[in-house]
Amino acid sequence: MKKFLTPVLFFCMLHGLLAQSYTGFLTDNYSGVHGLIANPANIADSRFKTDINLIGVSALGGNDLYSVRFKDLFEDDFNFEEDAEKSTKSSNNGIAHVDVLGPSFMFNLNPKSSIAIFTRARAMVNINDVNGENLDTLIDGFDEEQDFMIDEEDLYGNAHGWAEIGVTYARILYQKDAHFVKGGISLKYLQGFGQAYGSGENLSVDYDADGITIPGQGTVGSITSTGNLRYGFSENLQEDDFEVLKGVNGFGADIGFVYEWRPDKDKYLLNDPDNGPYLAKYANKYKLKAGLSLTDFGSIKYPNGTEKLYDINATIDEDAFDDYDTLEEALDDLYTEVSSQNAVTAKLPTMLHANVDYSFTNHFYLNLNTDLSLVSKSRVDANRQLNEVALTPRYESKWFSFYSPIRMVEQFGFQWGAGLRAGPLYIGSGSVLTVLLSDKFNSADVYAGLKIPVYQPKVRDRDGDGIKDKLDECPDKHGPVENNGCPWPDTDGDDVLDKDDACPEQAGPEENKGCPWPDTDGDGLLDQDDSCPQEAGPVANNGCPWPDTDSDGVLDKDDQCPETVGTVANNGCPELTETVQKALNDYAKTILFDTGTANIQDASHTVLNDIVAILAEYPNARFSIEGHTDSIGSYETNQKLSENRAKSVLDFLVSAGVDASRLESKGFGEMKPIATNMYKHGRKQNRRVEINLIK
Repeated sequence: MKKFLTPVLFFCMLHGLLAQSYTGFLTDNYSGVHGLIANPANIADSRFKTDINLIGVSALGGNDLYSVRFKDLFEDDFNFEEDAEKSTKSSNNGIAHVDVLGPSFMFNLNPKSSIAIFTRARAMVNINDVNGENLDTLIDGFDEEQDFMIDEEDLYGNAHGWAEIGVTYARILYQKDAHFVKGGISLKYLQGFGQAYGSGENLSVDYDADGITIPGQGTVGSITSTGNLRYGFSENLQEDDFEVLKGVNGFGADIGFVYEWRPDKDKYLLNDPDNGPYLAKYANKYKLKAGLSLTDFGSIKYPNGTEKLYDINATIDEDAFDDYDTLEEALDDLYTEVSSQNAVTAKLPTMLHANVDYSFTNHFYLNLNTDLSLVSKSRVDANRQLNEVALTPRYESKWFSFYSPIRMVEQFGFQWGAGLRAGPLYIGSGSVLTVLLSDKFNSADVYAGLKIPVYQPKVRDRDGDGIKDKLDECPDKHGPVENNGCPWPDTDGDDVLDKDDACPEQAGPEENKGCPWPDTDGDGLLDQDDSCPQEAGPVANNGCPWPDTDSDGVLDKDDQCPETVGTVANNGCPELTETVQKALNDYAKTILFDTGTANIQDASHTVLNDIVAILAEYPNARFSIEGHTDSIGSYETNQKLSENRAKSVLDFLVSAGVDASRLESKGFGEMKPIATNMYKHGRKQNRRVEINLIK
């Protein structure tokens, strides 16, 4: 019984909680590409020309059951079970979370817009609403000769890991007088690593050591359970060997806006010869900044997962559990399955962020941030972030920043941290000072990373042409303002300057205003030298197009089947579709043999002739004829029979005119069943021949 009771409770003790990643660092105007994590609008009007993140890791762990003193962790005789202080209650919680920002970069598309491409991996494993006294029983063990009661009531759970590849676009939306608004959006392609979740409703287990008397066996314990138990997990968590699923993906998005009040904007005003005055990007220009964003809306579907709901209101004798190797088998046989489905969906931890930043001076700021989860605690198929409020004072400059966030975090209370950025290095924690200064702590986080920052430079004018280098397309060559600081070019090299050239990208004689003489069909041959002046064609064919007799998009000179419509991918020959492949196997599975032999029955000749007709439509395709049997008989006999039957089909097709070089036969015996061999209907499906395209 013990081996099943423990996973029943622990499987349900998962729930998605998440504290903000990179706490404090995201308030920095020099956080660069990291800014899009909290608000995608942050990358517009950035202090960077480009910012390249090499690697960054943020990790969090916490619980409200155990707490320890920091200095005790370094004592030689420290024992967690003995030295940790325990605070059991009816609703204990725990969390472990890792957020990795991989290679990512941002850059400016133009003065008003920026773009970023980022990679990110995230994993959450959490517990929520666990009865701490029950957890003690599970950890310390229990005596199966003594009665006990476990009452969990309602609890929920979720564990999920996934990766993101995303692109962020942000631009300036409005700027007039002292008011400035920018917006941004991130679109994310998601790759799921795996998900498991569970919930219990009115869950309890009452063990009576001598509850049932079985004739001839004596007295055994009874287990009376109540409530409903739901669990779900992705396909790769069904076996002991975990592997990342292929083709399991989804999409997500973030959206955000930022408003800035800039009463002293004129101090940063510069001249743009084409677009008029503009504000320098190398400096912060606001007195007050406010941001609002919605992050992580989207989902990942695991199509081959499992979700089941059980009614576990029953009394079972203890020995009944010993007949099962897995919890799922016990649940299926001993309790009532209310519902099931073959797919699970993981919702992202959608959250609303509100942020206000006040500038005292050019270097000292105070930030107020609120994170509010938009996911219900009772929704087990979605991760949920922790609500929190943070007040962060900071010192900020181009090469160095220091910040010290003071936070109130849902379920973990007061947290005080510190962090810094020094050129390419950033490191910090949202709880380090709480850990070091408090009598005991029950949660901690840390983050660190490296990046390559390329800052916006201060304005210079190296060539002295009156145009700032930031806007000068030729900062080292003197040029007129009307040509953005560059000397007038002759792009096509025809000795006619672009400003006087009617065709600046194409060389032409001066008498035709720099344009070439006409080439009506645009094939590179002037009309006077073109045999087909109205139709574009290669020079090798005197300007005429190569023919395509079957009009399949593959020229006859490259078409292996010039008289038959085909595909480009198949060199102009027809390509076998999934529908035709299915039809082949539908025919093949109806081929009948004399019992226990490889002799094809006469009734199957019509089917085989239909197969010959299909193969004839694809003269360049090669096929594998594969024989399969059920599991009745010996392995060796079934293997030999499957090989002989596949060879018999091959011989028939060759005799009917199919080129033998296009065919091969294989036997798989009983190794690849498509149905259970326990029943007659399943064995019939397993006795089959398949004809598959060799790619």
